[in-house]
Amino acid sequence: MMAPPFILIGNAENRRVTLFQEALERQGLPPARVVPWVDFLSTPALLADLPDTEALVRIDSAGESWEVEKALLKRGHPDAQASDCTRLTPAEVDALENDHGRILCPRQHHLGFLKTLTELQAIFAAHPLWRILQSPASIADLFDKRVTSRKYASLGVPVPEPLDGVTDPESLRQRMREQDCREVFVKVSCGSSASCLAIYRRGRTRDTLVTTIEQAATGWYNSLKVRRIDEPARVDEVLGFLLAEGSQVEHSIPKARLGGDYFDCRVLAVRGEPAFTVVRQSRHPITNLHLGGWRGDLDELRAAVPPNEWADAMESCRTVARAHDCLHVGIDLMFEDYFTGHRVLEANAFGDLLPNLRRDGLTVYEWEIREALRALPTSGP
Repeated sequence: MMAPPFILIGNAENRRVTLFQEALERQGLPPARVVPWVDFLSTPALLADLPDTEALVRIDSAGESWEVEKALLKRGHPDAQASDCTRLTPAEVDALENDHGRILCPRQHHLGFLKTLTELQAIFAAHPLWRILQSPASIADLFDKRVTSRKYASLGVPVPEPLDGVTDPESLRQRMREQDCREVFVKVSCGSSASCLAIYRRGRTRDTLVTTIEQAATGWYNSLKVRRIDEPARVDEVLGFLLAEGSQVEHSIPKARLGGDYFDCRVLAVRGEPAFTVVRQSRHPITNLHLGGWRGDLDELRAAVPPNEWADAMESCRTVARAHDCLHVGIDLMFEDYFTGHRVLEANAFGDLLPNLRRDGLTVYEWEIREALRALPTSGP
């Protein structure tokens, strides 16, 4: 029986789409029908009017497109007016010039994305023959670190303990004093790729921030350089911004070391099972590869982790993956100092861009395609 075709909602020019199309070709399958985000946002009928015939629908990241970013900001403006977050009117958005890396109203952008996911859900409901590989509701959950942290904890998965009731820098310090906590991560709850992130430490004489945010005369930027801030006014300015945009605040947990370096793992689960693992090493606790981190040696890690600790960590990854109606979930996993435990830091709806990685001769996308077809009721085992 012929496999149903794929419909791919993504940025047509992005390597995520081109790599997925190449994976389909290598599997001997026809190319996916691409519905570009920028076109869908202006004309939803491009997707809604497609026939309700058997198809596999993949939703990919809307990031890395200036036109899409502007469209989502404009969509999010009505809902953002009820929040204390930074805001731009549609006219102000239209007047913007592309300034790579500049931070533009993350909460407003996210509200526009949530509105879009709701629209997708309605279209999918009208196409019952389509098999949706990631439900919009699950994507929405995965884009809120506050939701996922509490959801995983309720399922028995170890996560960094959150600090609740934090609304501004002073309430943050108060909560840290109450919990005898010296260091926390403050992360905009809808952020990804370490954007809008800070590590706040209460010092004996001066508080400090380690952050990916760079402040410049033209605005604030997500930087490729992790920097330290210790001027009290600037510390509070960055914290105030992050908290007003809606942040997950959580205890900083000391990470195990590998070869003397900090590390954590991106575990990609496919159909509820850990399928690929990337070790991310760094000289500082923020390990993202684009921030100076590098891929570590998985065999070296497996040799260092006690077998029971590894088994427990993979079981947590299974629990996280199966908590979402998604073919794949990218899970950020850390081991505690001296490998005495593990924590799931967060999970990602679009955490499967892992080029140059293979398992049993298959790339990540080829593996996902095979598993999507295996999950079909009429396909073979």
